[in-house]
Amino acid sequence: MLHHLEIYVSNLSKSSEFWGWLLGELGYAPYQKWDSGVSWKHDETYLVFVQAEERFLDIPYHRSRVGLNHLAFHAKSRKQVDKITTQLREKGINILYQEKHPFAGGDSHYAVFFEDPDRIKVEIVAP
Repeated sequence: MLHHLEIYVSNLSKSSEFWGWLLGELGYAPYQKWDSGVSWKHDETYLVFVQAEERFLDIPYHRSRVGLNHLAFHAKSRKQVDKITTQLREKGINILYQEKHPFAGGDSHYAVFFEDPDRIKVEIVAP
C-alpha cells in the first residue's frame, strides 16, 4: 500500500486548483495545507503538492526524462471516466491520444489521459 506521494510543482496555486478538483472527483478529501504545500487523502494514502523553490524551476518537468512518467487513478466506472472527460474539456484541458480515446491503453482499457499544469501525465482508468 502506498503511504504518500510528494510532487514538487512550479505554481502551487494552479496545481492546487487542478488537483483539488480532480482528486475531489475521485473521492479524496483535503488533508493538510501550509504556505508552500497542500495535500489530499483517500483512506490511508495521501498526495502532497509542494511549491518548488525558484532556483529549481529552470528545467521544467518532462515525463520522458528519468523519473515519474505518469499517475494513474482508479475510476468507479466508465460513466465516471466519461464525466471527468467532459469536465476536462469544459476546463480547456487537452485530452491526450484523442484519436484512440477512450481506448488509448488498449481495446479493454477504458481510460482518459491528460496533463496537469506542469504537464505530468494523468490517467483515469475504469474498472
